[in-house]
Amino acid sequence: MERKWWKEAVVYQIYPRSFKDANGDGIGDIRGIISKLDYLKELGVDVVWLSPVYKSPNDDNGYDISDYREIMDEFGTMEDWEEMLEEMHKHGIKLVMDLVVNHTSDEHPWFVESRKSKDSPYRDYYIWRSGKDGKEPNNWESAFSGSAWEYDETTGEYYLHLFSKKQPDLNWENPKVRQEVYEMMKFWLDKGVDGFRMDVINMISKVPGLPDGEPQEGKKYASGSKYFMNGPRVHEFLQEMNREVLSKYDIMTVGETPGVTPAEGILYTDPDRHELNMVFQFEHVGLDSGSGGKWDIKPWSLADLKKTMTKWQKELEGKGWNSLYLNNHDQPRAVSRFGDDGKYRVESAKMLGTFLHMMQGTPYIYQGEELGMTNVRFPSIEDYRDIETLNMYKERVGEYGEDPQQVLEKIYYKGRDNARTPMQWDDSEHAGFTTGTPWIQVNPNYKEINAKAALEDPNSVFHYYRKLIQLRKKHDIIVYGTYDLILEDDPYIYAYTRTLGDEKLVVITNFSGKTPVFLLPEEITYTTKELLISNYEVSEEEDLREIRLQSWEARVYKIR
Repeated sequence: MERKWWKEAVVYQIYPRSFKDANGDGIGDIRGIISKLDYLKELGVDVVWLSPVYKSPNDDNGYDISDYREIMDEFGTMEDWEEMLEEMHKHGIKLVMDLVVNHTSDEHPWFVESRKSKDSPYRDYYIWRSGKDGKEPNNWESAFSGSAWEYDETTGEYYLHLFSKKQPDLNWENPKVRQEVYEMMKFWLDKGVDGFRMDVINMISKVPGLPDGEPQEGKKYASGSKYFMNGPRVHEFLQEMNREVLSKYDIMTVGETPGVTPAEGILYTDPDRHELNMVFQFEHVGLDSGSGGKWDIKPWSLADLKKTMTKWQKELEGKGWNSLYLNNHDQPRAVSRFGDDGKYRVESAKMLGTFLHMMQGTPYIYQGEELGMTNVRFPSIEDYRDIETLNMYKERVGEYGEDPQQVLEKIYYKGRDNARTPMQWDDSEHAGFTTGTPWIQVNPNYKEINAKAALEDPNSVFHYYRKLIQLRKKHDIIVYGTYDLILEDDPYIYAYTRTLGDEKLVVITNFSGKTPVFLLPEEITYTTKELLISNYEVSEEEDLREIRLQSWEARVYKIR
């Protein structure tokens, strides 16, 4: 297997709005990030993925970009950004920027021109269509509720927006659009950025004719996803992007690709195809979603998690590369979702870190994950800020007459604001995030859960994550070893091996508050064993062949 720096790296995602506010306006900013680089250095991460900091009206917190070459006023200036990049590089940390090119803001100059007239030279930069029988051009539903089409009075046509109506989709069929995007990418790469995380990049190619989607029971609009996810020209576009831009720099690329299968994941990430280094797949974070989508919440099962993770590990082996994540700015907090955020918060946060970081792939840590930050339960919908959450609440309560408290329960479990509450730095007011009024409230548990307390406690989640990162740098097997599931049918234990040459890792994680017995399969033999990491005190004498695990316990042994 070819060695690459991005395979060996650990990535830390910063959501700038919620990370650290340096000027007291209640909004995180670039100078706030600069002030915390020593913290990231101490944690040991190699790369920062920075969510968008470009100029934006903030309809979707910066994922609606009005100028790709300017910095959002709330976050600072281009000079601040350049200083941040320089300081990151001095700290030995690379910077991956968010690339949002499926759509722009409706305030982007291209769209402002595009909507002026059907003859505008920018008309074809976006996807405009006439209505059908006095209705939208098709029945697609936006990811943020309602129709994916918005009527525009000026020209009497509709434009497509797969997300907010302030996020019109770019028309990638137009070669001029593609060239504009490539020039913009070069602008940032020439400034010294180390790669891109590409927002919903598998949606840039739509099926010609934009056919209607399958109607959904009880819903006005249909999911058209099969007509815009992994579309007919997506690989052609990405290969062109690679040829024109990516191949010319030593960078890291990761595509956000909802709805991909492992077979499609290989198409995006097989190095011989010259597209991307890795993708974010969504299968494991969709295990608690029913047939009605994200808000149709059902219990997830360990059997399904094993099946899904193993499928991705085995099918990409030797062909592509996995991204390893449980948290990001769009997902609820992992310890609240897959662990126990009460009595065993610390133990289960460490267990989840072990489970993930010992797999093959590049691990991603989302800000606060290394502290074991949890979901939040705000008392009122007024306390929430996320457009997806607010639209869903309005639709469910206002249009469908659902019980407000039941809708809030869904938000407590799955809402995106769970990940967006401010980073908890210390136990002072607003958790040390700001001296002003935070743009969204801090999770009330910041008095107990914060970075200052974690740094001072040798048994904290933070120091455990530090050790996970150090182990990855020391042992090639963690990066390059092959993965194999063991104890497939155990209802509580997720265990697997990693193998490289004559070395083997045995990774044992207990996904429960129970105390099950781990039995090492007989075919796994060894003469020496070394305990690399564990989240409980373990005696070196203990026999690896049979272990009574404690609640949410994790252990990793290296055997020969």
